[in-house]
Amino acid sequence: MIKIAPSLLAADFACLKDEIAKVEKADYLHIDVMDGQFVPNISFGPPVLAGAARVSPLPFDVHLMVEEPEWLIPRIFEAGLGKIDCITVHWEACRHVHRTLQVIRDLGVKAGVALNPATPISVLQYILPLVDRILVMTVNPGFGGQAFLSEVIPKIEDAVRMLAAADADCEIEVDGGIDLETAPLAVSVGARILVAGTAIFRAPDPQEAMESLRQLAS
Repeated sequence: MIKIAPSLLAADFACLKDEIAKVEKADYLHIDVMDGQFVPNISFGPPVLAGAARVSPLPFDVHLMVEEPEWLIPRIFEAGLGKIDCITVHWEACRHVHRTLQVIRDLGVKAGVALNPATPISVLQYILPLVDRILVMTVNPGFGGQAFLSEVIPKIEDAVRMLAAADADCEIEVDGGIDLETAPLAVSVGARILVAGTAIFRAPDPQEAMESLRQLAS
């Protein structure tokens, strides 16, 4: 089954409560936390996440674009008020990624690893038992509204083969440039969770946009 995760980064920050209400029939609310160091942008942190948790019925898919995220993970978990389904960290941002994944799993939530477009799937080979979700970035992280990088498609296929060979129960998620044209392409090669920001929040009817994505991808 295809799951839709609207990215709050594309919402209108002046009326977040109303924006969150528009996507309440999604599968997850995707929350990008950026520190201005790992990526050249700053988004929001625990206070905004806590506010979203008070008004959203959805489980949270938290994506940390943060250098050495171990220090922030407990604060993110606490701010989530029990709504967090998965916390994803970047392979490139962690000094000891194995230890970081253990920290996340010890909190009782899923642990994900995000990979930038230039990072091969093979880096996950020896930590796969600790990975619940692989987030394949289909743009370079840091900004919404970027164009989908079709050259990353073979990496999704590599992830499917690696998981099959290891008999691993792990979800494949894609983030970046996902819309009505690119979603079917990503799903056709193995993606099962679609993160979409602009295509949903900037659509005339976000609910209709989500349903269209789901139908096309399925």
